[in-house]
Amino acid sequence: MLTYAASFLNLLSFTWFLSVIHDKFNKGRINFENTLELLTKFDIPFDSVHVKYIFKASDTQKIGHITLEDFRGIYRTIAHRSEIHELFKTYSRSTKILQLSELVEFVRNQQFQTDANETTASDLISKFEPIEEAKRNRQMTFEGFLRYMSSDDCSIIKNEHRTVYQDMTRPLCEYFISSSHNTYLISDQLIGPSHLWGYASALMKGCRCLEIDCWDGPGNEPVVYHGHTLTSKISFKTVIQVINKYAFLASDYPLIVSLENHCSPKQQEVMADYIKSILGDSLVTSTIDGTMPSELPSPEALKFKIIIKNKKLGVLEETLERTGTEILGQSGEFDEVQSTDDDLDDDASGSETLLKKRRSSSKSTGPPRKKLKVKKVKLALALSELVIYAKSRKFVSFEDSRENQKFYENHSMSEGKAHKMAKSRVPEFVQHNTRFITRIYPKGTRTSSSNYNPQEFWNVGCQLVALNFQTPGVQMDLQNGKFLDNGGSGYVLKPEFLRRKDTLFNPYSIPGNPNAIGLTITLISGHQLPPSSLSRTNKADPLVVVEIYGVPEDQTKQQSCVVKGNALSPRWNETLTFNVRVPELALIRFVVEDQLSLTSNEFLGQYTLPLLSINKGYRRIPLLSKMGVSLSPASLFVHVSYFQP
Repeated sequence: MLTYAASFLNLLSFTWFLSVIHDKFNKGRINFENTLELLTKFDIPFDSVHVKYIFKASDTQKIGHITLEDFRGIYRTIAHRSEIHELFKTYSRSTKILQLSELVEFVRNQQFQTDANETTASDLISKFEPIEEAKRNRQMTFEGFLRYMSSDDCSIIKNEHRTVYQDMTRPLCEYFISSSHNTYLISDQLIGPSHLWGYASALMKGCRCLEIDCWDGPGNEPVVYHGHTLTSKISFKTVIQVINKYAFLASDYPLIVSLENHCSPKQQEVMADYIKSILGDSLVTSTIDGTMPSELPSPEALKFKIIIKNKKLGVLEETLERTGTEILGQSGEFDEVQSTDDDLDDDASGSETLLKKRRSSSKSTGPPRKKLKVKKVKLALALSELVIYAKSRKFVSFEDSRENQKFYENHSMSEGKAHKMAKSRVPEFVQHNTRFITRIYPKGTRTSSSNYNPQEFWNVGCQLVALNFQTPGVQMDLQNGKFLDNGGSGYVLKPEFLRRKDTLFNPYSIPGNPNAIGLTITLISGHQLPPSSLSRTNKADPLVVVEIYGVPEDQTKQQSCVVKGNALSPRWNETLTFNVRVPELALIRFVVEDQLSLTSNEFLGQYTLPLLSINKGYRRIPLLSKMGVSLSPASLFVHVSYFQP
């Protein structure tokens, strides 16, 4: 059996293990597939691209096989990390093992777990130490330490932020809510496909506000597509079925379904029927206790509930008075402006204009499109009655809202109008968002489904900052990073200064903030970074860019030096320092790039998270692809500390 007299990487221990499997691998002749199998048996995370190139370098005779000793070299190259071994030896007096007291000292002093004790250290040994004799003696070998430092226990994000930890009993308007735009689209907004996967995918990412663009369809069946464009159409009924299936798989908290309603009253009644019959008890059809409230309910009070956001006839009090009355099938209709959006369907009209230009430039012979007109349509009472906490209301002015807007009414603004408000009417915009929910959506000219920077609107307290989830980029990195917080529930409690009714917060004018922090990040190393797509080997010239997003004064970035020709285990050992005035709104984004030239870099991976979710100490940063997919085991190894600026 293995002994702990030497590290798990000790030659004797290692040779013993390989001798057990010697016959299976043809008396020491190990091919590439065997190599991957052995690494898996050792529970060593690996990128097969890196292993492939190391294997080829070890196969000096080019026969497709290596020896046991060659495999040992591959194992050490992949698993043995000198920077972590140096750290281990700093705390191990023997340099061979960590005694229980030494592990406690490390966890307290370097990982800032001030309440760590021998029980804490014993739990870590039980969890990560692979050698049984070391476990029995309550000691940790380097192999156990390496596994600990590479685990989620040493992740950059605080463990407590991986679960719901915030107060979820505040009114809905006091939360940032993960929101998507044109959820049915999986490509561009002119001729791309509409697909049910758009809804399933967004919901699995924790999205809590979906958009359904509804139009009259054949056979009295409403359809969903991007109006006045050539995007394909899907059935409204199937959209509701998918929402019902996926609504609460990623989050228990309420889902808002935003209807962009362009249907006739007859098909609106069909919509209402599907919504009620398919969503059943999860649908909000009345207030919580049937009485008229004075403020929006909380996410906690609406767990596993679906809220319909749409135009509404009259006021909520009238709906409550009619509760229990059979509505469906009655011809209750009322003249309403067609668009549910603030700028008279700026989204659709912008798309239509650009579609015409595209047709003209390509001399398309497709059917002519009808010119978009501003008109009034009738709203079916059956659909109106399903709108309880999210009545869409046209924005007139902040003064009008203060005097006339109901707490359950909200409005949508295009990014252009919201940008102007966020510049010229900042205090009023911030105060408005303490009382009412505001939805921001991309302007209609973003026909490629590009996104705006959501940070600008979070800075003034906008709750539903809707993005095109299908489009990767910095904007979606920020979206995904922000909603990593609070257990990925899709709800993040706004800072207190964005919730107070008398707030004077202005993101463009920050006085002295007692909560300001100084942040020091030491970029130590990278591990199995994605190789450059332009490289024929596993080489790259990696560098790291650390970016801060927040209020304008906090927007900044710093860059490390370049490590030439090493994507497997680059070492930077470089310290970056930041002063952050409003950490409550700040996001930090770590970007790894391959320097192709002095003016051009290739994206390799990134990770974004709220600044206040960062763990201090020696931490592992996992890397994600452009599409937000894990690139494991690719990671960065850093040390984080704070100071008083």
